Amino acid sequence: MTLFDEILSQFPSDVQEPVRKIWEALGPNEQAGFQSLLVGFPSDANLVKILVKLSTAQVRQAFGSKHRVVIAGPANVGKSTLYNQLVQNKMDKAVVSPLPGTTKENQQADAALFTVVDTPGADAVGITGQQEKALALSASKSADFILLVFDAIQGIKKTEQELFDEIRALKKPFVVVLNKIDMLNARDLQAVISSAALNLGLEPDQIVPIAARDGRNLGKVLLAIAATEPGMVAALGQALPEYRWQLAWQTTVRSASISAAIALAPLPVIDFIPLVITQSVMVVSIARIYNYKITPRLATELIATFGMAFLGRTLFQEFSKLGGMPGWLLGAAIAASTTVVMGYAAVRWFDRGEKLSAGMLKQLTRDLTTYLLEALKGLAKHRPDQKGLRERITELLENSPLAKSPEFLNHEHHD
Repeated sequence: MTLFDEILSQFPSDVQEPVRKIWEALGPNEQAGFQSLLVGFPSDANLVKILVKLSTAQVRQAFGSKHRVVIAGPANVGKSTLYNQLVQNKMDKAVVSPLPGTTKENQQADAALFTVVDTPGADAVGITGQQEKALALSASKSADFILLVFDAIQGIKKTEQELFDEIRALKKPFVVVLNKIDMLNARDLQAVISSAALNLGLEPDQIVPIAARDGRNLGKVLLAIAATEPGMVAALGQALPEYRWQLAWQTTVRSASISAAIALAPLPVIDFIPLVITQSVMVVSIARIYNYKITPRLATELIATFGMAFLGRTLFQEFSKLGGMPGWLLGAAIAASTTVVMGYAAVRWFDRGEKLSAGMLKQLTRDLTTYLLEALKGLAKHRPDQKGLRERITELLENSPLAKSPEFLNHEHHD
């Protein structure tokens, strides 16, 4: 089974054939690009959104009018929360509340790769309920793709089955999304999915379990949408090189901010063992982005090969001799910089099979530590908490030249 076949299996059986025809209409280069993308596609919602933004320009070149994705389902299943995960502009976000029927009208916004439409609950009773259901079905009839959302806690009752049949009768590409899996424990999840599938006459793998609140499995939803539009498939494939670096960079920044926070803990700052754990998780994540399979143990061995822990201790001793900086600030800056440089070294290793020299690693780390210390010196008299420090480190790294492209290091540093 190919990776595309795995995506195709998420669709109800009667939708699979038209989606396959769309796929087969693509050229071999677009198919290959999309399939290689799937291997490293992230599960983290923020990283997914980065990829979507990167692909927007390619999509707009590929075709004019945007794909129209409609979110339909009963009231209070999390449709608006999912909608808010997809929209690009904060001003377009829908009002979310625990009260059923908060959404009264259809609402649409730009989701970069497509236009997304939020709809009222399609299961309410009475005159108002019928009007809201009519709005939801009207939007669904004009959709290019439908996300049919149900509640993992409430399950599939008669009204949900009837709505499923109505959506299916529209003969539009759609997937069934089971939301609020974050409210279930792991051992119950599969049973809930199997029960929902049985009630809808689907296979369990034709239901996409998500947690709209934190974006869990948002990537699977986006891939299902993309699989029904050739322009999106091509654009995602074309965005792959930049996408990989951007995802790796975001992973690195997050790990660097955690490393800086670790340095605030009451541990000997020259003890870099906790940092190695954080960096190992980072390296495993970067390896996945670049289509490598690597275990945490192998990641730790790679970090040891690059000698980052020894380098961190050495630089701490060197900078300590200069004076003027409290140990916690110096430790945080070095912890963050060694993590960033390790992330960069991992990218070069996985992308090109190239190991950076000890001299280059040391120079990069020294320069980045100097940059961070200069920017953070205002904190020397007022030690921040871990959250504050993480936010400041993230801001500084996001504004650094490295955030745009890894290539600038090729020009700035030489052995």
